[in-house]
Amino acid sequence: MKSPVVPLISLAVFLLPIASSGQRSGFPSPPPPMDTENQTTTAQSPTLNRQMDFAQLQKEADDLARTAQTIPDDMAALRKGTLPKDFVEKLKRIEKLSKRLRSQVTP
Repeated sequence: MKSPVVPLISLAVFLLPIASSGQRSGFPSPPPPMDTENQTTTAQSPTLNRQMDFAQLQKEADDLARTAQTIPDDMAALRKGTLPKDFVEKLKRIEKLSKRLRSQVTP
């Protein structure tokens, strides 16, 4: 008569990898930060270390808004088959102004 331990061990050998693979789905969670006090204060209130000319920033933001407001009319003309001569320059100006504003505001 065969021992009941051998089939039980073989069954455990086959089922153990299947059971443990269900627990490893996905990436492991990252460890918590070591210094929780400094992490929360810097994340809540970023400070700007450089001096900013707010009048110049406002002027550039207004220029960006004015230029961007003309784009829908240019797009309507483009749909009709005519390309406005300053359309590409306007898009470049919008991109340049937005990059400049972003670089001044981003800490």
